[in-house]
Amino acid sequence: MDARQRLREARRIVVKVGTSTLAHDTGMLNLYRIDHLLRELADLMNEGREIILVSSGAIAAGLSKLGLAKKPDSIPEKQAVAAIGQGVLMHIYEKFFAEYGKTIGQVLLTKENAVRHHQYRHSRDALLALLAMGAVPVINENDAVAVDEIKIGDNDNLSAMVATLVDADALIILSDIEGLYTANPATHPDARLIHEVEEITPEVIEMAGGAGSSLGTGGMATKLQAAQVAMSAGVNMVIASGSEEGALRRILQGEEVGTVFAARESHLRVRKSWLAFGKRLQGDLVVDAGCVKALEGGSSLLAAGIKAVDGDFEAGSTVRVLAEDNREIARGIVNYNTEDLRRLIGHRTEDFEHLVAGAVHEEVIHRDNMVLMV
Repeated sequence: MDARQRLREARRIVVKVGTSTLAHDTGMLNLYRIDHLLRELADLMNEGREIILVSSGAIAAGLSKLGLAKKPDSIPEKQAVAAIGQGVLMHIYEKFFAEYGKTIGQVLLTKENAVRHHQYRHSRDALLALLAMGAVPVINENDAVAVDEIKIGDNDNLSAMVATLVDADALIILSDIEGLYTANPATHPDARLIHEVEEITPEVIEMAGGAGSSLGTGGMATKLQAAQVAMSAGVNMVIASGSEEGALRRILQGEEVGTVFAARESHLRVRKSWLAFGKRLQGDLVVDAGCVKALEGGSSLLAAGIKAVDGDFEAGSTVRVLAEDNREIARGIVNYNTEDLRRLIGHRTEDFEHLVAGAVHEEVIHRDNMVLMV
């Protein structure tokens, strides 16, 4: 079954809506578009589907409420505007959803909820309980307290994390662009829309440009990161235009709307999802071709196959494992810090006790603490 067909059968769907979809170019909220989006979501629920909404727009809503023309520069001011805007946004969502007979539940998450395994499980249980009650979880990053989230503008990746949390069938990211193009359509009139992506290759990543609108902070690069998370977790993902009327229904009818990123067949177990996508990535390990083959065969990562180490991390950190062509092969928890690991590169296990002090581990990353990304 192809990805478009699987979208037709999707029952649990995460929809991420960006600031560009929720606000006019003036920065004021686009109430017409919000109303139509929520009506469409409510009707999809009437079909028997479960909907989780990941919403940007708290800062835009705050600017609208305060009558400000642009985002302030300082972090405390952004946090204050987000705190004001979050209440405004939730009031609008509650009002519009209630018009269509639906109840919402606000969930504020930060990356800290994913970094700690017990918080990851509690977040999952809370979201599943909301769905069981027939409510719509409305999720945002807790911008009022989460400094680095405001800097990064990472609701794309948050939506992918949520999709893995709840074992979603589909993730739909609504943006100000119709999907992934072969080049930036704003500067390359001959750029073509790519309808389906089966693998996030370095070539695909090169197609991503910088941040999008002046109100939002995410760009195509963060959407591709989200796609990699979703695909690896067995979730079909679509990037589509949030301004297109009826886009969600058309996507879920299997029409060729936007760009679909085809899921891999099997869902990751909950712990593996947390391991791969919850914890912050602290560095990269580049490995040779023989090591790539061994990892794909189910082996642990040994020092002998490592070619280079990038980053400054401690033992217990999560790192990416890259092939020499920069393809991401795996993610996992490393048993050594950067300094020790650089001493161990290319060496066999029997040499370790002469190269590093303290506990010696045969594996740099044990296979139980690693998830393949290919």
